[in-house]
Amino acid sequence: MTGTLILVRHGQSEWNLKNLFTGWRNPDLTEKGIGEARATGQALKAKGIVPDLYYTSALRRAQHTLDLMLEEMGILNVTITRNIALNERDYGDLAGLNKDDAREKWGEEQVLIWRRSFDVPPPGGESLKDTAARTLPYYEAEILPQLKAGKTILVAAHGNSLRALVMAIEGLTPEQILEREIGTGQPTVYEIGSDGKLEQRVEL
Repeated sequence: MTGTLILVRHGQSEWNLKNLFTGWRNPDLTEKGIGEARATGQALKAKGIVPDLYYTSALRRAQHTLDLMLEEMGILNVTITRNIALNERDYGDLAGLNKDDAREKWGEEQVLIWRRSFDVPPPGGESLKDTAARTLPYYEAEILPQLKAGKTILVAAHGNSLRALVMAIEGLTPEQILEREIGTGQPTVYEIGSDGKLEQRVEL
């Protein structure tokens, strides 16, 4: 029995557009982001994908993305599970700052370390390692058992919470996952076996 996991990063947010560190702040989608979410829903519908379960974070941009996808798929009467475990990494003192301003304040090298190292958090925030420490136990307890039972699951979340999941599912090293770009509104589909192992990865 094979389960299907669809991971989708939220569409472009207002702060993505402004080049701001977002983290746990709560901007909504731009018009482009709304279009990305709708296009993803249309692509999933065209493939005949009908999820059994739906998960998202506690943040508006991911929730709105999921709502728009479901609208395009014609799925209107479902239970959606929202959990803080799927939130973006917390950028702490960087949240709300323009990335160029942050480089000016702390230096380009230091900001790059915070953004692209696995285990060095920004001041007051989380590293990718910290994000994985809350995202992966939730995945293993709540989502993986459903996949092993053959369910189809749709997750709308964030670049770094999804990186944590992708790292575990694909068996990537910290260095490999930091190289992986997860585009806004781009679905990745995984086939997961009854043993919980990855069988196939499909880009729509």
